[in-house]
Amino acid sequence: MKIRILATSDLHMNLQGFDYYSDQADPAIGLSRTATLIREARKEAEADGAIVLLFDNGDSLQGTPVGQWAVESENAPHILMRAFNHLGYDAIGLGNHDFSFGLDVLDRVIADAACPVICSNLHRQDVGFAWQDQVILTRETNQEDQGISLKIGVFSVLPPQTTKWEAHRLKDHVAAEDMVSCAQQKVRHLSAQGCDVILVLAHTGLGPADPEPDLENAIIPLAAIEGIDALIAGHSHLTLPGQAHEGLEHVDATLGRVHGKPVVMPGAAGSNLGVIDLILHRAGNGKWTVQDHKTELRSVCPAIAGEPPIPIPEDLKLANLFSAAHSETRRRAAQPVGHSDFPLHSYFSFCVPDRGLTLAAAAQAAALRPYLRGTPLAELPILSASAPAKFGGRAGPRHYTDVPSGQLCLRHVNDLYVFPNELQAVVVTAEQVVDWLEMSAGVYNQITPGHKSELIPSNRAGHNFDVLLGLTYQVDLSQPPRFEASGDLTDPAHRRILDIRFDGRPLIPGQRFVVALNNYRANGGGHFPFVEQAEPIALPVLPIQRLLLDYLSGTLPQDPLQHAARPFHLTSLPGATALLRTGPMARPHLEELAEYNPHVIGEDDEGFLLIRLTF
Repeated sequence: MKIRILATSDLHMNLQGFDYYSDQADPAIGLSRTATLIREARKEAEADGAIVLLFDNGDSLQGTPVGQWAVESENAPHILMRAFNHLGYDAIGLGNHDFSFGLDVLDRVIADAACPVICSNLHRQDVGFAWQDQVILTRETNQEDQGISLKIGVFSVLPPQTTKWEAHRLKDHVAAEDMVSCAQQKVRHLSAQGCDVILVLAHTGLGPADPEPDLENAIIPLAAIEGIDALIAGHSHLTLPGQAHEGLEHVDATLGRVHGKPVVMPGAAGSNLGVIDLILHRAGNGKWTVQDHKTELRSVCPAIAGEPPIPIPEDLKLANLFSAAHSETRRRAAQPVGHSDFPLHSYFSFCVPDRGLTLAAAAQAAALRPYLRGTPLAELPILSASAPAKFGGRAGPRHYTDVPSGQLCLRHVNDLYVFPNELQAVVVTAEQVVDWLEMSAGVYNQITPGHKSELIPSNRAGHNFDVLLGLTYQVDLSQPPRFEASGDLTDPAHRRILDIRFDGRPLIPGQRFVVALNNYRANGGGHFPFVEQAEPIALPVLPIQRLLLDYLSGTLPQDPLQHAARPFHLTSLPGATALLRTGPMARPHLEELAEYNPHVIGEDDEGFLLIRLTF
């Protein structure tokens, strides 16, 4: 007996091959092309007498301006659910970003789904359960197996940190459970219900080999659980099978196996379709076992050796379904909102000031100030934290903010600030500020003169590089990081941040600051060590994208932080160089890196521009 499992993950509302931030086609992404792969893979399997199952693994509802349009179109079924219904999805797992619009929106979206929507380790504490904690799919086997019913158990897990990242929306409404312990319980439960095959929609990536409490990336310990037959991974936007995971314990990156079990991770934005083929054998006692399996990824824009990539044709029915949403989103995105005398981009965010981040930070501060007037906090100095959202990395060489000088449109606001975060504010001490900056500086590799190194390691997320506007400080990359990516202290003696000053003066022990920041960081996102000790400031709901729009249009007054001194400098390291990996469209802006004597080496196999910097 054969089962073919098809999977999408981390679509982030990329319905078509289009980049709404640059207003141009992008043939390497989009569900309308993935749909063509789905139809072809389904047709192949059915011709071979296989059962075909189609799943989505979460983080599908938020990520492009179409997502905002879909949320605001309250009187119509959600456009993504219409697409999933059209393609015949069998179940949908939830990801952390699916909660970004709040529970009311999520409930409404789930109501539009024709198939089960599953999340096993997040539990509603209020009335009503919009999602299920599992589903058992029953399928008839082929004639060779005499029409026997096959019971396929499916459950779904996501990072338990979701309730922290989205605490402003989920607190007191949703409780999280550890993924591995939840999976162990679900396997026992589904096995007791007579399931022949158990599949996991695991919205999580590859991380530690051993189970630890509340892991964010738990695929390896999940795959070790006896009784699980296949897993669909996600969250990290990486791919499996894929060479990036070679050397990881228990992972066969070439064959797409973890602990010997089939696992696919289909990247992001509809760039790939994950395919798992299972061959089942039925023993004399009637018990089915997986006798053999195979995994593969099918790209919507496959590369052929020696030839440029050729995009898969769009599914015309799905493209027509998306056409109204696409046109309306482009119309909205073209609305003028302001003007910039200089380009705004994120190609060099880790080296020199990012003007786009400066504008976002200034908008946050401008919106915060009125809420402090007349309170004891009004006497405290205000800082504003911002971090790049588009920094290449796993998302590829085109994933950078790139706004030309001149008229600014609404799509440029979305390009400057991608996520639907809300403004928060905290009171912190000088000591907490130091740890904050040290954690941010962990995104860099340690640089040693005479040794070749990349500036940014692949295992640190660029969106955790907070710049605190309103301060000046030095970053000494000759030193090891003070904090691990987990927020754990490496060594108390490690110090990368030097000479922190406010208003030209060194910080005073115990000195207090008000910091404007987003809800993700305030709720513990990124494992920053200051969060638990910080004093929160109550604010109404203030979406940062809207604040940035108001700031650029002049509705919010210009804030002094917009003209603050350059926040950080990388210290001089005679004889030291490092490789900066950035987008190829950075070439026209190389003069901004003049202090590092930049030398362009060329482009790597992924299309990133490689620039040698001298310190």
